[in-house]
This record gives sequence, structure tokens and C-alpha cells, in this order.
Amino acid sequence: MICQRIDLIKKRQNPYFVKELQTGYVVLGDHQYFKGYTLFLGKGHVTELDQLDRQERNLFLSEMADVAEAVKLAFDAEKMNCELLGNGDAHVHWHLFPRSAGDLGDYGNQGKGPVWWYPMELMYDEAKKPTANELTLMKAQLLEALEKLEKNHGNL
Repeated sequence: MICQRIDLIKKRQNPYFVKELQTGYVVLGDHQYFKGYTLFLGKGHVTELDQLDRQERNLFLSEMADVAEAVKLAFDAEKMNCELLGNGDAHVHWHLFPRSAGDLGDYGNQGKGPVWWYPMELMYDEAKKPTANELTLMKAQLLEALEKLEKNHGNL
């Protein structure tokens, strides 16, 4: 699915696309239980970080951290969860989850814990897809935060 998403970005047909960076593409997640959930999709089709040469890997990790910072800023997160799993989609990509206190409801330990403690069928419920207007607003918020960081830190 990651390769398909990237193909849609290249064809300018991915409505969730926010910004292209040197090593990857910033896209909002299709479902927004955790408002601001973002993916950073690696440009290179590799399955593991160690398959990238050292320079590209370091830049990919640095850009991911910048994107996570922008997500935190754009969506007023108290905490960020950053995960590179690849068990389902064998293509390096980061899941960036903005977190806030109690966002797991009754599914966490006093509302705390990894996002995966929240039931998948609820997290990925169709009702959690943003409307076209919500998506436009969220993309603008994230792009503004990315551009602010770029201005403060240099190229993203």
C-alpha cells in the first residue's frame, strides 16, 4: 500500500499528501482517531533502516523527527509516539501519533499506553475519516507548522 500511496502522490492524486521532503513524503493518516495522525513514507523502497546507506538513513531519521515536531506543533500534542513497524507494509514508513492525556479512554492503564491498546476496529472505523473540509484544514495546519520549522531550522 505504501508504494501505491507514493504513486498517487507522484500523480497528484493522493488527497492526504502534505509535503515532499528529501527522503520521504508527509501524508495525513486516512483515519484520525488520534487527530493529526501522520505518516512519513520513505522514498526508497527498502524494508529496513539498515538497508539505507548511513547518510540517507541519518537524513531520513532527522526528517522524521522534524515531521514529528511539526505534528506536535500543528495539533497541540502533549506527547508524540513515533513508530517504524513494517510488519504489514514492507516499506519503511513512520507512524506519527500525536497524543494527549486520556486519549485511550477506558482502554489504557488510566488512559495511558500505546496507541495499539485502542481497539483497531474503533481506531480505523470509517467514521474516523476526516471530511474534505477537515482534511483541507488539517493539511494546512501541518504544512504551516512544517514551513515554520523550515524557516527556523533550515530545509526540511
